[in-house]
Amino acid sequence: MTYQIDPKHSSAHFKVRHMMIANVQGTFDSVSGTVELDSAKPDSAHLDATIDVNSLHTGDPQRDGHLKTPDFLDAEKFPTITFRSKRITPSGGKNYKATGDLTIRGVTREVTLDVEGLSDEVTDPWKQQRRGVAASTRVNRKDFGLAFDPDAAMVSNAVEITLDVEMTRAAS
Repeated sequence: MTYQIDPKHSSAHFKVRHMMIANVQGTFDSVSGTVELDSAKPDSAHLDATIDVNSLHTGDPQRDGHLKTPDFLDAEKFPTITFRSKRITPSGGKNYKATGDLTIRGVTREVTLDVEGLSDEVTDPWKQQRRGVAASTRVNRKDFGLAFDPDAAMVSNAVEITLDVEMTRAAS
């Protein structure tokens, strides 16, 4: 079955330590893509997700603008972040590990997402079949060319990434 990621009910979040004293969080509100899923064999699933870098917001327009410059994400040259799974492995209950290629700023690295709580399918009032899932990982920002740091103590290299995804498919 092919599910479409519902961009109106999905988002990607990040969290990074600022000045090593507090976390700063941000959200990308535009997440799209597809999930191929066989309920009988969830480990054969395939995830293909795209995040619009220009949908970023952190609650501070000046910081948002700076994060979109060549100092960090370079949104003009690299307008999307993508994840394409290569394999899915069960990790207990409704949890999985999704290993695949994450591309940020034109740099691709293999990462593993911890996928938690794949929901059962439900039918919404408009006869769409829906499921939801959350996934998270931690990356080193410098591995993706996000190396701007005039003062090494300003921003941690470790970035926590969380995806909250709702997906739909047409009713059979």
